[in-house]
Amino acid sequence: MAVDQAQVQNERPRSQYIDFWSEVLVPKFVRWKHIIVDGLTLHSESIFPTLAVKRGDKVIDAGCGFGDTAIKLARLVGPSGSVLAIDCCDAFLEFGRKDAKQAGISNVTFLEEDVQTYAFEPIHDFCFSRFGTQFFENPVAGLRNMRKSLKPGGIMTMIVWRGIKDNPWLGSAKETVLKFLPPPGDNAATCGPGPFSMADTGVVTKQLEIAGYKDIQFEQVDAQVFVGKDLDDAVAFQLAIGPAGEVYREAGKLAEQQHDEITKALKNQLAPFEGPNGVMMASSSWKVTARNPL
Repeated sequence: MAVDQAQVQNERPRSQYIDFWSEVLVPKFVRWKHIIVDGLTLHSESIFPTLAVKRGDKVIDAGCGFGDTAIKLARLVGPSGSVLAIDCCDAFLEFGRKDAKQAGISNVTFLEEDVQTYAFEPIHDFCFSRFGTQFFENPVAGLRNMRKSLKPGGIMTMIVWRGIKDNPWLGSAKETVLKFLPPPGDNAATCGPGPFSMADTGVVTKQLEIAGYKDIQFEQVDAQVFVGKDLDDAVAFQLAIGPAGEVYREAGKLAEQQHDEITKALKNQLAPFEGPNGVMMASSSWKVTARNPL
């Protein structure tokens, strides 16, 4: 008897974090795609030439989001290689499918699945994730499952943010908003551990070791990121997404009542960073590389 894969997928228990992404964050990310994709590309652009990817490789892009990194990887591996791009939100993947088609790239497949639980075949040479693993509900389980996608000796590289103090493009706005609003409570709705959950190299090393990786290395990457076309754009972005956005969202009516004061304070805080190319701020990440044992 044939199995309806869509029905099976619909019957699987959904994580509360995935529901939060789909219901709350996806519309915001789509609204701010010009920052989420173009802004962060400035950060990771220098990383791509250093990736251990060669022509003909089979590659996983875990938590691929809008698919821009998957398309770059598809170009690196060429027609003889392939990319399996996975994300839990199909609304993101639709952008990737459309962009790949427009670019004439046919060696990338976009799949709506949870990286933490998907049954990967261990046939891949390289597994990549840009700012995706930080949101794993169970980091060890997710990293272990990524390792299971690799051949013996295969390489996993993930890019994760360093601490909030190292990323003023997110941290400084939160500090400003907290002058007006209370911090989110313990019961605040969330998308998972959060963007800075893998900032501690000691913790991440232990997670990777438990997940079965060897040859673990960290490389610091510092770069400017684009956070708005102008001050109005940058302020609206900060109040929608990230740590400041979480504070603002959870404060509800209190945030609405103080919106004008908060907006004025954020504009003053961001004004020194506005230039001819928009609002640009400093960011810092770890490029983390590890190997599946032979």
